[in-house]
Amino acid sequence: MEDPSKGTGSGRPDPFPGTVSTETGTILARSENSAPGVAVIDSDERRPDALGDKPTTGNGKAMAAMGFSQAVDNSEGGLINTFFPLIGAAFGVGESMLGLLSAISKFARMIFGPFWAMLADKYGRKKILILVTGVWGLWTIASGFAPNFTWLLILYSISVIGTVASEPIINGLLPDLFKQSQRGKAYGTIRAIGTGVGIVIGPAIGLFATGDNPDGDAWRYAMWTMGGISILSGVLIAMWVKDPRQNTAREDMMAEAGTFKVADAVRLFKIPTVSLMAGMVVLVTSLVLLAFYPNFLVVERGLTIFQATLAMSAFSIGAVFSSYLGGRLADVFVRKFGEKGRIMLMQIYLVAFGATVAVATQIPYEGFAAGTTLSFLLGLVFSIGFSGCVLPMVSNVVPRQLSATAFAMLFSFIQGGITALMALGLGFLAEAFSSQMMFLWFVVVPYLLNAL
Repeated sequence: MEDPSKGTGSGRPDPFPGTVSTETGTILARSENSAPGVAVIDSDERRPDALGDKPTTGNGKAMAAMGFSQAVDNSEGGLINTFFPLIGAAFGVGESMLGLLSAISKFARMIFGPFWAMLADKYGRKKILILVTGVWGLWTIASGFAPNFTWLLILYSISVIGTVASEPIINGLLPDLFKQSQRGKAYGTIRAIGTGVGIVIGPAIGLFATGDNPDGDAWRYAMWTMGGISILSGVLIAMWVKDPRQNTAREDMMAEAGTFKVADAVRLFKIPTVSLMAGMVVLVTSLVLLAFYPNFLVVERGLTIFQATLAMSAFSIGAVFSSYLGGRLADVFVRKFGEKGRIMLMQIYLVAFGATVAVATQIPYEGFAAGTTLSFLLGLVFSIGFSGCVLPMVSNVVPRQLSATAFAMLFSFIQGGITALMALGLGFLAEAFSSQMMFLWFVVVPYLLNAL
């Protein structure tokens, strides 16, 4: 047997050589730059032409269906935020209950995201997608019939349990539909479809609440419509998406991420940058802003509910540009200042976003034009730090086989959990004082402290 420390004879530095045989193919384990991990699938019948030159065809409709599914799931949370003024008036509740509804959706993502992914691996990803995206839309429709706030809370809680499922399942399905050279394009295309459809869905449903005195039942019509769109999404998945295989979790983990161990999360904290970023993401409170901002536009800035949906679409358009801009700016800073460039850009971003939030929420104004313009500016700054700094920084310092664990720990568990708890408490604070005061002390100030 060859000495692992001397490579494999093919010139590859490979201190951890070997193969893993499965029922469907042979996986060659190798690493680069002395980082352990399984990097290449030499042959795998589950993923035809995974490394071949022939283009993967026939999956355009599948991408459209999955992108539409993500748009529907992402829009359901925004629906509650935007229509809450009518819900609050109908049931006599204040912003404390908006915080509760927002917290429920975030806790559901933390708890049930992995649960649905495991069920999808066991019973088939397409089947579970149809269930949670299509059939589960009936719970959203049922929410529109809630006779009181308690029943709305129960039915909405059940509906969001399914809402959180599509993203992790789709992210696991895409590698089976596209070869490696096409996966980046596929992920980007689905995200673009989801964003584009979401930008249209919000104002379209907002048409139920046009005018200064909209129908008090407009939120019910919105729930029924969103549930119907969700069912349509399930039909499109049933028609256009094909699942090449089932029971994939263990094989995918071995093939592309390495073997997961509970101790991996603890090991990550031994990396100084990860430990510091765990504290940093606690102060990234922009998710709190998004939970309360639509209601703020209606209650404190005088927009109608329909106008608020248009303003949030303007925010989403700005965020699309922001993601693109952040990556390009980071490349410029790295070329000019080395790896410190990302830290510098992150500090500039934190100050810039804190200042933009202050302008958008602390300076008094009224009217649709100002609200939409400021919402677009918020979106235009929103994603610069995440796309250009945070994601590459985590990728650069974390071993390849632990990257999924790192992202889940930092953003799903730590940031997601803190945001859910904050939303739960800050709703009561906003109701007792004002959203304007809450934004100042729990968004603007944390961002400025983060820059320090």
